[in-house]
Amino acid sequence: MTDRLSSYKEQAYARGFAEHHSPKEANWSRAFFEVYPDLPRPERQARSFAYALEREPILIQPLSRIAGQIYQACPGAGCPERSGSPEHPDWADFSVSEDAVRRIADELPEAEFYNRFFGHGGFPGHICWDFGRMLELGVGGLLELCAENSVRSDDPKAREFYTCVEIALQGFLTWTDLHARPLEEMAATETDPGRREELRAMAATCARVPRQPCLTFREAIQAFWFQHLAVMYENPFGGNGPGRLDYYLWPYLERDLELGCTNLEEARELVTELFIDLHERIAPADGWVEALPVGGRHPDGSSAINPLSYIMIEVITELQQTHPSVYVRLPDDAPDDFVDLTVRYLIEGKNRAQVYGDDAVIAALHASGVSLEDARHWTAGGCMEVSPQGCNCDLLFSFAHNVPRTLELILNGGCLLQTGERVIARDKTLADYDSFEELYADFETELGRQLDLLMRQLDIWLESYARYRPSFLLSSMTYDCLERGRSINDGGARYTNYGGSGVGIPNVGDSLHSIKRTLFDEGRFTGQQILDALRSDFAGHEDMQTYLRSLPRYGADDEAPDSMVDRVLCTFTDCLRSHRTPHGGTAYPIILGFVWVVEHGKQVGATPDGRNAGRPFAHGLSPQSGSAVKGVTGAIQSATSLSLDRVSGGGAMMWDLDPTWATPEVVKPLLQTFIQQGGHIFQGNATSVDELIEAQGVMVHAQEADPAAEEVPLQRLPAEGEGHRPPQVAAHKG
Repeated sequence: MTDRLSSYKEQAYARGFAEHHSPKEANWSRAFFEVYPDLPRPERQARSFAYALEREPILIQPLSRIAGQIYQACPGAGCPERSGSPEHPDWADFSVSEDAVRRIADELPEAEFYNRFFGHGGFPGHICWDFGRMLELGVGGLLELCAENSVRSDDPKAREFYTCVEIALQGFLTWTDLHARPLEEMAATETDPGRREELRAMAATCARVPRQPCLTFREAIQAFWFQHLAVMYENPFGGNGPGRLDYYLWPYLERDLELGCTNLEEARELVTELFIDLHERIAPADGWVEALPVGGRHPDGSSAINPLSYIMIEVITELQQTHPSVYVRLPDDAPDDFVDLTVRYLIEGKNRAQVYGDDAVIAALHASGVSLEDARHWTAGGCMEVSPQGCNCDLLFSFAHNVPRTLELILNGGCLLQTGERVIARDKTLADYDSFEELYADFETELGRQLDLLMRQLDIWLESYARYRPSFLLSSMTYDCLERGRSINDGGARYTNYGGSGVGIPNVGDSLHSIKRTLFDEGRFTGQQILDALRSDFAGHEDMQTYLRSLPRYGADDEAPDSMVDRVLCTFTDCLRSHRTPHGGTAYPIILGFVWVVEHGKQVGATPDGRNAGRPFAHGLSPQSGSAVKGVTGAIQSATSLSLDRVSGGGAMMWDLDPTWATPEVVKPLLQTFIQQGGHIFQGNATSVDELIEAQGVMVHAQEADPAAEEVPLQRLPAEGEGHRPPQVAAHKG
């Protein structure tokens, strides 16, 4: 890293962790309720967005070569259209959450108990839009598309949509144009000749893009940055992110290289600054993940790995910062040196690396109904959820269902083990079953009932999003909104697919395997004995717990537990796939763990696999801690034996790699085996135990010195069921 970039990084980190307050909610509220109160609602929404964006502060940072910044993880930067705002009391009548909650209470009263114990879902975000079309056509080109489609349409609602998109795009241009004059003024007073010319070049770039099509790599980076800031301003939801940045930027860099206008080292410097800017914008929000998958394939099936793919992995490895999250799409025919770089990233990336088996993910997406070309052009949202870039509505990762809690209710007569509270009307317990298949059928039926209720709620959420949060700027870069004349959640998106995770599936599989073996196959314990042990959290039943823990579990390359986990996984995926959304979509299973492995684990009592009450669940489709008794290779055998072709949103597996043996010579064949056997997502954690203990000590010391420091993790992690949502406090502590 150059001295200039080192200084820029230091300054950017200081700015990012400083206290900020956004004028966004105040300006948006003023526009909606005071400036445009008499306009039709869609136009009122579009003009309020434009009004607020045009009044955002224009920030040109010292040493920067990429203009613009908007701080998001701070007070005042929320989304009034979704959650309302304290800036005006009447948002309750015009926000998604208020409308959806009211409608669900009126239309689905049976959802009250589900929501109380499982969460109602309905959280937006976790998608990537096709900003490449703006780079290629410019905003002017998008405006022309709107005008042409509007003239051809005889649909009043579509013409209204095009008008609103034009308003949003014009507001976006007004804001970007405001950056040119300050740059010219700075150049006029700059004494350093080199910096003066740099500022003039930046001003010329801001005057050209994104209004016009990009001609150079530098213009493409600036246009990308402007649109990213503006779309995230309109849609401030965690999990939204750039997506395939290397894919979209490479044609501009390739052309510049052919013309001799730049070189790879200059490109690396711009990428480094861009990554620092991405981090600065949301620095305090550790849980807010903006994903950037590199590599993969073109829609025609050819390899999309290019020099920028290498550069972006190298840069994030060097920076060692939280944002952006650079993921790797690793196709079967990836160049060997790209695989080597990915392995180095896994080992040195401090748990940042996440590697996808590209061809297995493509196959799963295609099997779910996504066209092959779109499936090859997949990207990942901020957790790891897979979807074709720029094609999906933004309820892509909208819930996380606690599957072990469903099983608990079946085993314990509809009541929670830890509190005894009744959740479902049911008297039958584990002691009343004569066969395992009878037990499984009841579990399957109840899981289907719960997920059907959740899906019907998501239908209501979708309609509320379409009405109260139209996201006209985002829609302009989402296929096929401009073609259909509808916004992203109103039938405009090519795929109106929901998505969500089943948390604790390995634990449910292990528990059912234990019940089948000990109760129905061996007759070692009665149903009542097992139930009594669960209700007492194994107190007084320690011998039973020891035996249950000694049984083979998922992750030991044993067919019986592995097949049971697969059965539970297929039950979950079948429940989701049976639903049809209002615009003909379906629901993606996205199997991951995130913070829910801890939070959901706290909600569930002891389980028949020998787990004590309140303990964390397995992460995604990884084996439960302590289950991989045949080592990581045996665990990978178990994990890749699952029906991953059904997990169209991606199946995550966390593999803890001891740094004392995690050398490239060991990790490379391990990763390649995982990919070759059809694994989806390899999350490699090479953080040493000593580092984790040290980090715990630092946190404990910080809490002792400042009791308020205890609040920091809660500010940085999303609330249960919310996915990656921005914290409301921007101050950095610790």
